[in-house]
Amino acid sequence: MYHFNFTPVFDNFDLLLYGAWLTVRLSFAAMVLGLVVSVLGAVARTSRFRGLHWIVGAYVEVIRNTPFLVQIFFLYFGLPAIGISLGPNLAALIALVVNVGAYGTEIARAGIESVPRGQVEAGRALGLGPLQIFRYIIFRPALRNVYPALTSQFIYLMLTSSVVSTISANDLASAGADLNAKTFASFEIYLVVTALYLALSLLFSGLFRALQGALFNYPASR
Repeated sequence: MYHFNFTPVFDNFDLLLYGAWLTVRLSFAAMVLGLVVSVLGAVARTSRFRGLHWIVGAYVEVIRNTPFLVQIFFLYFGLPAIGISLGPNLAALIALVVNVGAYGTEIARAGIESVPRGQVEAGRALGLGPLQIFRYIIFRPALRNVYPALTSQFIYLMLTSSVVSTISANDLASAGADLNAKTFASFEIYLVVTALYLALSLLFSGLFRALQGALFNYPASR
C-alpha cells in the first residue's frame, strides 16, 4: 500500500509557484514574439517575391519536421561550436519563438488567404497602398478567422515549454525536478505539477476567450 505524503510538496510549494510564474513569463514572451514572427512569415509566404517565399517556406518545413527537443539542443549545445553561446533561458526563449513562429506562419497564412480577393481589389481601386490594405482590410478579418487555431497553438506552446528544463532553463518542470531531487516524493510532486500545468492551460484559455470577445465582439463564453 502506497502512503501519500504531500508534506514535502507543500513545504516547498513556493518553489513550484515560482516555477509556474517563470513558465507564464517565458510563454507570454514567446507568444508575443511568435505572433510577430508568424505575421511577418505569413506576409512573406503570400508575397510576390519568390525568393522570400521559398526562404520562409524552407524555415517552416525544417521546423515543423524536426523535434523541438533537437531544436533546443541545437541552439544550446550546437551553436557554441561556432562561437555562439546562449544562456539556458535565452536559448529556451529563442527556441520557443522559432518553433511557434513556424506553425503560426502557416496558420496566419491561411487566415490571409481566407480574406476574399474582391475586398483587396476594392482597396486597390480606392487607392490604398499595400500596407494600408493589409492594415485596414486583411489583418483583422484574417486574425478573426484563425484566432481559435492560433490561440490553441499558443497554449500548446506553453505546455511544450516544459521541455526547456532539459537545458536547465528555469520553469515549472525544472522546479519540479529540483524538488524531486531533494525530497524524492515523485508521485506527489508530479501530481501537483500536472495540476499546475492544467490550471495554467485553463487560465490562458480563459484569457484568450475574453480577448476574443474584446477584439471581435464575441461573447466571452463562446
